[in-house]
Order: sequence, then structure tokens, then C-alpha cells
Amino acid sequence: MYSEKVMDHFLNPRNVGEIEDADGIGQVGNPRCGDIMKMYLKIENGVIVDAKFKTFGCGSAIASSSMATELIKGKTIEEAMEVTNKAVAEALDGLPPIKMHCSVLAEQAIKSALLDYSKKNNVYIKGLEDFDPTEDVH
Repeated sequence: MYSEKVMDHFLNPRNVGEIEDADGIGQVGNPRCGDIMKMYLKIENGVIVDAKFKTFGCGSAIASSSMATELIKGKTIEEAMEVTNKAVAEALDGLPPIKMHCSVLAEQAIKSALLDYSKKNNVYIKGLEDFDPTEDVH
């Protein structure tokens, strides 16, 4: 049911934890359903130099968070904005349809952290104009 990559990122998640002096912090999810993702970004000169996460949720949520941080580290803000839930799912060699919302949460966590960064630093980030981090994906 789960790909080897999903299992690997669940059993050996990358970039777990917090960044003490994070430039952007985003939290998405719904406590009622049990999936909550918190993402921390360190950004220097428009490049994401570090990304960490804390996720409370199922194996797919943890794997999606782990893969999302891997996909954005070393990328510019603009490149990170292009990471979609489909890109996260594809990088994991697929997710079961019932678990695709986990990859959506990962995409939203990235955007939520970038939104926080943009507000703290008064920086415009194209694509965040209509983003609502409180939107429920279930």
C-alpha cells in the first residue's frame, strides 16, 4: 500500500525538529482529524538554507513533511512556492488516494512558513496573495 520511499521517510524522517531563530514558521492542520504540521524555515538572501518540521499525524503526514523539507532546502523562495502537493506525492513514489491530503498539508505548511516570513520581513511573495493557512484540506 505504501511505497518504499514513504516507509523510509516515515521510519527515518529527515529534518525533524525546530529552528530556534527561524525566519518563517508555519502551522497547518486540523486537531480534530489529528494531522498537524509545523514547519520552520531559515532563509538567507532569498534562499532556504534550512528547513525543519514537527508533525503530529499518521505515517503519510510524517513522510510528506520529511520529503517537503528535502524538496525545498537549498531552493529559492520562488522555487519553494512551486512545490505542489503532487510534487511531494510524486517524490514519495505516490500516496494512497485516502492519504493525498497529507501532501496537501505539506504544501500548505511550506506556504504558511513563507507567509510568516513575508509578514515579518515585509517581503512580497508572488502566489501568497490568496493563501489561507486555516483552510481545511479534509
